[in-house]
Amino acid sequence: MTAIKHALQRDIFTPNDERLLSIVNVCKAGKKKKNCFLCATVTTERPVQVKVVKVKKSDKGDFYKRQIAWALRDLAVVDAKDAIKESPEFDLHFDKVYRWVASSIAEKNAFISCTWKLNQRYLRKKIDFLNVSSQLLEESVPSGENQSVAGGDEEAVDEYQELNAREEQDIEIMMEGCECAISNAEAFAEKLSRELQVLDGANIQSIMASEKQVNILMQLLDEALQEVDQIELKLSSYEEMLQSVKEQMDQISESNHLIHLSNTNNVKLLSEIEFLVNHMDLAKGHVKALQDGDLASSRGIEACTNAADALLQCMNVALRPGHDMLLAIRQQQQRFSELREHFARRLASHLNNVFVQQGHDQSSTLAQHSAELTLPNHHPFHRDLLRYAKLMEWLKSTDYGKYEGLTKNYMDYLSRLYEREIKDFFEVAKMKMTGTTKESKKFATLPRKESAVKQETESLHGSSGKLTGSTSSLNKLSVQSSGSRRSQSSSLLDMGNMSASDLDVADRTKFDKIFEQVLSELEPLCLAEQDFISKFFKLQQHQNLSASMAEAEDLDGGSLSRPQSSGSLLPVSSEKDMIRQMMIKIFCCIEPELNNLIALGDKVDSFNSLYMLVKMSHHVWTAQNVDPASFLSTTLGNVLVTVKRNFDKCISCEPESIAHWNREDAESGDSCCLSDPLGSS
Repeated sequence: MTAIKHALQRDIFTPNDERLLSIVNVCKAGKKKKNCFLCATVTTERPVQVKVVKVKKSDKGDFYKRQIAWALRDLAVVDAKDAIKESPEFDLHFDKVYRWVASSIAEKNAFISCTWKLNQRYLRKKIDFLNVSSQLLEESVPSGENQSVAGGDEEAVDEYQELNAREEQDIEIMMEGCECAISNAEAFAEKLSRELQVLDGANIQSIMASEKQVNILMQLLDEALQEVDQIELKLSSYEEMLQSVKEQMDQISESNHLIHLSNTNNVKLLSEIEFLVNHMDLAKGHVKALQDGDLASSRGIEACTNAADALLQCMNVALRPGHDMLLAIRQQQQRFSELREHFARRLASHLNNVFVQQGHDQSSTLAQHSAELTLPNHHPFHRDLLRYAKLMEWLKSTDYGKYEGLTKNYMDYLSRLYEREIKDFFEVAKMKMTGTTKESKKFATLPRKESAVKQETESLHGSSGKLTGSTSSLNKLSVQSSGSRRSQSSSLLDMGNMSASDLDVADRTKFDKIFEQVLSELEPLCLAEQDFISKFFKLQQHQNLSASMAEAEDLDGGSLSRPQSSGSLLPVSSEKDMIRQMMIKIFCCIEPELNNLIALGDKVDSFNSLYMLVKMSHHVWTAQNVDPASFLSTTLGNVLVTVKRNFDKCISCEPESIAHWNREDAESGDSCCLSDPLGSS
């Protein structure tokens, strides 16, 4: 038990500044024997707190753990069961009755005795002890002086002490006075006995002579004892007063401890409240802006933007554990959610109205551009909408469903608007092309009233013009090959070639200017719209070098392709792909209209494919330098493939036209020789 007591003191009570006074090994009565220890302890710091602690040995190791502790002042009754017959059972009455069975009667008695002493010293006999032997309730602790004297006597008996120098000298003097001591010990002893008797008699006579002084001394001692009794009474009263003061000081100390604990809790509570108020409180101005703010004016948009940012910060605040269990926090979060839903609906409705109004405004300006080969400018519309860019970013992070809905509505409205504008624009371009080549078309549709030779010659002139760009050089080659016999035909052909060449060059120059103007109008339109989409919908483009190189290789190989824009948006893997998909949806009519324009130019004059190839190559190269993966670069690349195929087809047909023209020229020379034989001679 001593080892256990030492271990408990070291492991459990010393870290808590407590001193273990008594211990008893017990188990609960009437149940399975699960042993534990009841310990009587006091604190080492004032005010002294006396406790009864239940300690249990851990099931998983060889160590002890503190299970429960009761303050000794909460103990009302100690019941030992039987004061006559010794029994290991006893009861402790705290808030309820705890029945225990001690492992030995000696430990039980020692524990009850220690409890009684602690009650006498610290609680002023507040605990009732029932069925306890009176021997256990007596304090029989010897004083420190008696213990020290008794211990000194035992040490004197047990240990051998040598004579000092003075004692040795006295014995030697006495031995010299008794010469017979060495020879006759009995005589020496008798002599000593006689001397002692003489001394005793002298002492008795001296005592009898001093009897009066003894009586006086006894009287003084009696008076001293009476004074001691009075002093003890005063000390007892003082002790009671000090005990009362001690109890009051203990209560004050405990009150101070509770006050300090309350102040600490108040400081922590105030800190939590300040945190919640600073991070979860939305200003009334922000609430008003979210509910009724003007989304049409710049000042109203700025106020709504600040309010939306403040609302997002309040909703995204990192709450500490337990905050979400507070009713006020849940109500505030619900209020924030309602504000977010309400403002998101207002913002989405307003922007949808702005998209619709833009469509009507732009439609009214189409008539102004119908006669000119220009596209309407969307910069004012983009400038007005960019004021809502931050609100769109807020909507994207808070309500992605409404953000997607706005994106789809924007694409629907703008695709219809751009489709009308681009179709009208290309109609003007086609009218200008057909207007400049109207006579050529009429000539191409006339019945074959002229001779076959003349028509073939004119077709040959067109073919030679396509190949060389100048019919005069081709005419020189034809004159050298036909000789002097066809000088008259050659001169006629020269006149026809000159007139046809001038007409073709003028038409092709006009077509080249129109085609260049079409591309020059489309490029800034697409780039401006792509830049606006990136900024307004917060889709920042991140260039990817490997993707750009791959697309460039596909463009060179003639295999560049993209998904058709007739369907819905495809799943996207990045914001860059989303920009491309939106541009495809909005400008779905550009590529078909360009292909139709190219087909018309090729139909009017197949040599126009060379002009278109040069222009398209230049614009594709320019677009590739700006952004190889952009919608404009991809679309122009697809159209360039079509132009290159048309040019390859035109070039492949030219050798057949030249061969046919040579045969016609030979037949014309032979007929001239037969009709004028003299001239040939």
